[in-house]
Amino acid sequence: MDDNLKWKTLSSEYLFKDTWLTARKDRCERADGKIVDPYYVFEFPEWVTALAITEDEKIILVKQYRHALGEVGLELPGGCVDATDANFEDAIRRELLEETGYAFESVHSLGRTSANPSTNSNLMHMFVATGGKKIQEQDLDENEEIEILEVSLEEFFQLLEEKRMVQAMHITTSFYALRYLNKLNFSK
Repeated sequence: MDDNLKWKTLSSEYLFKDTWLTARKDRCERADGKIVDPYYVFEFPEWVTALAITEDEKIILVKQYRHALGEVGLELPGGCVDATDANFEDAIRRELLEETGYAFESVHSLGRTSANPSTNSNLMHMFVATGGKKIQEQDLDENEEIEILEVSLEEFFQLLEEKRMVQAMHITTSFYALRYLNKLNFSK
């Protein structure tokens, strides 16, 4: 099967460990015996995100500053899975409530995606959330400053067309969510 492509980890050395980032250096052996040394891996927490839709059919977007790019960007709500989350659905429900103040009738899993499987050890778990109703104010983390936008489906498609969202995993989530909701037309 695919086992002939898997590498065996011979050793790992942690180079840096902090709350949001861990970097390690692995020494690996390929199935053909070739040694790969060093191979660097970034360990991040698991992530969740959702295309979140209110009960009046508005898509919720978050606007926030992203320091690595030095830009304010439009994204889908989401974040890191916490140790207190029972599962990924609980994590996205918590993140949606914290970031937007909305609770959702339905949350459907769309699968998972990876930012970069060659260097990142974690996955983003994608969801579509429907029937959102605002039940509280935002409950943001210490360094979060998030503006909420509610846009129509047409406005959302326009933002995508204008390449206003640059977070690749959020665009991927949007694609799977719109496909799940039968909002994409592939015939032309």
